[in-house]
Amino acid sequence: MTYVRPKFRHPELPKNKLGYTLSYYEGALSTLCAGCGHDSISAAIVQSCYEMDIEPHKVAKLSGIGCSSKTPAYFLSNSHGFNSVHGRMPSVATGAYMANRDLIYFGVSGDGDTASIGMGQFVHAVRRNLKMVYVVMNNGCYGLTKGQDSATADLGSKSKAGSVNPFEGIDLCGLALELGANFVAQSFSGDKHQLTPLIKAAINHNGFALINVISPCVTFNNNPGSTKSYDYVRQHIQTTGMADFVPIAETIEANYNEGTHKKIQMHDGSFLTLNKLAQDWDPTDRMSAVNALHASRAKHEVLTGLIYLNAQGKDLHNVLNSAATPLNTLKEDVLCPGNDALKGINEEMR
Repeated sequence: MTYVRPKFRHPELPKNKLGYTLSYYEGALSTLCAGCGHDSISAAIVQSCYEMDIEPHKVAKLSGIGCSSKTPAYFLSNSHGFNSVHGRMPSVATGAYMANRDLIYFGVSGDGDTASIGMGQFVHAVRRNLKMVYVVMNNGCYGLTKGQDSATADLGSKSKAGSVNPFEGIDLCGLALELGANFVAQSFSGDKHQLTPLIKAAINHNGFALINVISPCVTFNNNPGSTKSYDYVRQHIQTTGMADFVPIAETIEANYNEGTHKKIQMHDGSFLTLNKLAQDWDPTDRMSAVNALHASRAKHEVLTGLIYLNAQGKDLHNVLNSAATPLNTLKEDVLCPGNDALKGINEEMR
């Protein structure tokens, strides 16, 4: 059995504005279980970067430990990548971003990697508004160690072994809102049409962008009684709205009935267009978003779509007022200006 992707592609495959076919954004063949939702998320990332004409070498993908953290090998093989230790991906992402602000950062994590061992790392990445797309592939269990409940498993959810979870699950979207995140979204791995524009919008967001994706584990958590199974999510899904990311360079078209859509301007002038289904919910109002999450949770529903967006927030570099030039490109004469400059700094501190 081989895990090498065949190099042959039909010569007439469509290309993006950079002249690349979709295959240029792919990675190695997946070794995850057949039907794993994580592969669908990888495919959505590939599709997003292809459609946005992103140069793969301008992307840095980072991960921790877990089934989800294997996935960066399966997309954007021509980009930078770093597989860190369990739960510590946000620290690595922070260091990389402070050194080179010109790259697009994808942080890929799981519910164990984020909500358990990496919780302390996650909350500080949120509150610092680190400019990155943080994708949580959330299946409610530890797939690498035979399916034990993770910290995001819902109260009363039943495992494959038959045990019932006695603890409240951690709501990562709700937590991110409480910590001040300016972009919070939730989706389902089986809904690529919703997930792809959410990823594209997250890439263009000027700050920390969380996308919590319910991604059923077909081996250990796709059984009756599991609230993270394909059947349960499909039966209890509640979509905030159909979303489409529209770059400013293209004509903005919206064929929606009056009063049912909402355009949200991104930091660079582009728009996220929502076909709004819930008339009493406002994705630009943090309290409205929090209430929507609580309401869906009380009804045992899975709220998906763009939950909250604030396009006016400052990312970490702007907060710290750091140099516009990436630190990894600065020369020695700038980084070490000499003894006279040091004396001047010391004098200012007296």
